[in-house]
Amino acid sequence: MSCDFLALAQPGVQKLSPYVPGKPVDELARELGLDPAGIVKLASNENPLGPSDKVLAAIRAELDELTRYPDGNGFTLKTALAARYGVDAAQVTLGNGSNDILELVARAYLAPGLNAVFSDYAFAVYPIATQAVGAQGKIVPAKDYAHDLQAMLAAIDDNTRVVFIANPNNPTGTWFGPDALEAFLAQVPESVLVVLDEAYIEYAEGDELPDGLDYLARYPNLLVSRTFSKAYGLASLRVGYAISSPAIADVLNRVRQPFNVNSLALAAACAALADADYLAESRRLNDAGMQQLEEGLRALGLSWIASRANFIAVDFGRDTAAINQALLREGVIVRPMAGYRMPNFLRVSIGLPRENARFLEALAKVLSA
Repeated sequence: MSCDFLALAQPGVQKLSPYVPGKPVDELARELGLDPAGIVKLASNENPLGPSDKVLAAIRAELDELTRYPDGNGFTLKTALAARYGVDAAQVTLGNGSNDILELVARAYLAPGLNAVFSDYAFAVYPIATQAVGAQGKIVPAKDYAHDLQAMLAAIDDNTRVVFIANPNNPTGTWFGPDALEAFLAQVPESVLVVLDEAYIEYAEGDELPDGLDYLARYPNLLVSRTFSKAYGLASLRVGYAISSPAIADVLNRVRQPFNVNSLALAAACAALADADYLAESRRLNDAGMQQLEEGLRALGLSWIASRANFIAVDFGRDTAAINQALLREGVIVRPMAGYRMPNFLRVSIGLPRENARFLEALAKVLSA
């Protein structure tokens, strides 16, 4: 009889299910015999623009050095981020995507007997990272699919070491304003690390959302996590970062894997950070696409959760499994939400105008069948 290796794993890991990403185009093409060129993927909140020319040039310049290890300290990118945001480079922690940052926090600050607080309908990695280290996840009921920050405060106890909050939130797109964030941070015990996940912050302009970095000086227990995967269009390269107090950054660097961000990602992120035109076009395209989808959904008699991210959660008022399967047969990939305990919703990423139109046409056909 073979050994039961699942039983040997720690209890938190035994209870986990693998993270299910958005279905790749090639996988759908193989399953249904579709032409990959005709498939539209709006499932993974990716930037539809494709990489900028400046990013591609930066990557090409690094290709001759692929036999070398990357700069384990990420000096150039850390320096660029510090200059952009007016912080010290010692406050910056680099990650293999912002998911890596969340994992580092869990490894450094959570353990059996301790807990992390996060909202229902929040990013799937929060419970995964928490359970993987044997800690308890305290899930706080959402309020209108959004974070109930006062209820999250009430859930903090003597064993709480981390609170994960996202603004805007994935998968709902909901957000909270500066006053709510200020009131929340002012009441969190100083011994509890607040991880403010701002993966989609670049899609907001002006005062639409609070900038977490503005609160760092007053709240040394705050860590702001961001990514180059979304508005900067580098999802494939996996590069994210955290900005926090130097003390927290020092702790994270004690558990961070050496060379956790590769050379191509480091070079691409530096180029992307300096490409203001690309970021502005990403934001413009997203705003126009959101309007296009909202108008189309309204015409179909559907409702949705208002979003400040690059996706929209659509409410069908009934289980969406059959609708999702029908869309797949039409060559349109969106994200089912049953795994987030939102079975009546599909999450749709903002695409190019023609991709958004294709989704709306396919959805109209599916709903009229």
